[in-house]
Amino acid sequence: MEGKAPIMRRSALAAIAAIGSASLLVAGCSKADDKKDNNSSSAGANAATKGVVNASDKKGGTVTYELSDVPDSFDPGNTYYAYMYNLSRLYARPLMTFQPGAGEKGNTLVPDLAASKGVPSDGGKTWTYKLRSGLKYEDGSPITSKDVKYAVERSNFARDVLSLGPNYFQQFMAGGDKYKGPYKDKSGKGLSSIETPDDTTVVFHLNQAFQEFDYLVAAPQTAPVPQSKDKGVDYVKHIVSSGSYKFQSYEDGKQAVLVRNENWDAKTDPLRKQLPEKIVVKLKVNPETIDQDVMAGDAIDLAGTGVQASTQAKVLTDPAKKAGTDNTYGGRLVYMAINTKVKPFDKPECRKAVQYAIDKVSVQTAEGGPIRGDVASTVLPPDIPGYEKSDVYASSGSKGDAAKAKEQLKACGKSSISTNISARSDRPQEIDAATAIINSLKKAGINASLKQYPSGKYFTDYAGVPKFTEKQNIGLIMMQWGADWPSGYGFLQQILNGKAISQSGNTNLSQYDNKSVNSLLGKAIGTQDDTERNSLYTQIDKKTMDDAVLVPLTYFKVLLARPQNYTNLVSTAAFSGQYDYLNIGVASK
Repeated sequence: MEGKAPIMRRSALAAIAAIGSASLLVAGCSKADDKKDNNSSSAGANAATKGVVNASDKKGGTVTYELSDVPDSFDPGNTYYAYMYNLSRLYARPLMTFQPGAGEKGNTLVPDLAASKGVPSDGGKTWTYKLRSGLKYEDGSPITSKDVKYAVERSNFARDVLSLGPNYFQQFMAGGDKYKGPYKDKSGKGLSSIETPDDTTVVFHLNQAFQEFDYLVAAPQTAPVPQSKDKGVDYVKHIVSSGSYKFQSYEDGKQAVLVRNENWDAKTDPLRKQLPEKIVVKLKVNPETIDQDVMAGDAIDLAGTGVQASTQAKVLTDPAKKAGTDNTYGGRLVYMAINTKVKPFDKPECRKAVQYAIDKVSVQTAEGGPIRGDVASTVLPPDIPGYEKSDVYASSGSKGDAAKAKEQLKACGKSSISTNISARSDRPQEIDAATAIINSLKKAGINASLKQYPSGKYFTDYAGVPKFTEKQNIGLIMMQWGADWPSGYGFLQQILNGKAISQSGNTNLSQYDNKSVNSLLGKAIGTQDDTERNSLYTQIDKKTMDDAVLVPLTYFKVLLARPQNYTNLVSTAAFSGQYDYLNIGVASK
């Protein structure tokens, strides 16, 4: 069935908003002995990519997470970071979620707030979910289907208030283009295509068939929100928990502290164990300090992007330290978007000059070497359906071809180009990669100057604002990307569909608007046969590379250090290779 590709407006995605596929399954796992100190290194390198390291049901203690910047938001309806999708499940239960498991096992969808998977009807245009019985908020009041309906409405249909998450529901729901959202809806009836016939049933009526709808309701946007407690953008200050933990305190830009939710009932939740007494999230911590705390066994790097280059060198040369690490694919692509709205990159020959000029091995080295990623040549990573090996702009040893770059530059009518390249100021490896690119481009007569912007505002204020990039002559934009769910559509839609371009929070950074690609995306989402659908993703990949609108750099891999005092560590594909944060505990020292 052929369908129209919906408009996808993405906002404030960090580099790692992804659902990937961890496939580096190497070593075994160990079970923690609660009577002794846990030592994750005894499990061996890559153990958490295959099983649970330091498995334990020991309760008590404090688990600490540290982040070098700030997330977009702790509000489950206003976030788009993979690590916040991961963390938010502790206090916000979506209809579906991912089963804690190593590697690709972590991609398994399981019911969370819902009692079972969605029941499709009408050819996949209607989806019905029944809630578990006995569900309560932190104050003891009952959770109802109306709260789920309201959560979806506030997170998708009030973009002027909550703009930081995806808006898939707005584009897929019947009549979604006309509904003004709960803050402007004076009738109080809400969106008619989301029905709640009783307190435990929610029915979604879509404007087209979509067989992967269970993936959409796994987003934290379906975590219930009581309308009477919603304060719009200020809801983040007093989030009402539906999970196993609740907020004890929240200091914007500094720290959040969560404690056990006494009204959470394990009988209604087969996934969570509620192990630590307290969970502390520290923000704006120096990246090197985070590494030190992780290596000391006192914290987890919340972003899950791995240790810094300086720490990596120390870890890999020390067998004992290396044994306490996990090197896993993150299901992500590190790439550089070429802004088609910034001259002369509106001309394909100038874009192709950039493609040929870049020494990808130097970029790989700058990012930390092969342990941080394989050299890339396609839009789709190898672990996403639709991937097909190809290298349109091949060069000897992937080290770039200045001669071919100059030929394309001449065909573009240029002998040289002056432009700017943007990267995130708090991501040293991204800065190093951008610097390596600048050095490569210079050899071909393309002069690029580095512009640095903070991760927390990268998409809302800088790289994701087309007018800003055009005004600042930012023709090249550093980026990482992973699928919202593990399919070609989940990966490609938000970065390639012309209708995904928005004036703030934009993630189609190339501002690529190709009718053929848009049409193929629309056709793919309406195609039920997996093989046929995946072949369409392959076509999209090839067309995009022919148009040279983005430069694949590396298929991202992450080197995580396991804090030895923490339990239940398992690297999951569902959250970009990060450890699953649902049941991490702490052992006594």
